[in-house]
Amino acid sequence: MRKIKTTYPSFPDVEFNEPMAPSAGVTWQVLCGDRGHWRCGIYSPAQASLDEIKELERHDCPELFLLIRGRLILVITENGAIREIEIEPGKPVLVTAPHSGYCPDGAHTGAAFVVERDEFETEYRRIGELAS
Repeated sequence: MRKIKTTYPSFPDVEFNEPMAPSAGVTWQVLCGDRGHWRCGIYSPAQASLDEIKELERHDCPELFLLIRGRLILVITENGAIREIEIEPGKPVLVTAPHSGYCPDGAHTGAAFVVERDEFETEYRRIGELAS
């Protein structure tokens, strides 16, 4: 297990009232935020199957996922069992469990808009530690 603390500044400066241009092929890209409140970004995993996921993360705060393109499967653990949740368009998922994700149609083919706090702690554990 490892822990990482995310603190200010946890998001880039941006031009207000102007479109943002996220980069393609990036697993996690923080777009912007509001200090002391939230930050948001785009999550597009490189993994294409559950077998490729080696570790799960858990924040000390909830994290909201909203599908914006393609297909994306969230992988979570609940009560020691792994569960897969295919995010559906227009149906956000608020996650508090250890989690990761994959794009079943290939690396970076799906993407979710994510909102989380701008400061938090994350615990990372190998998938076998949480599912056993």
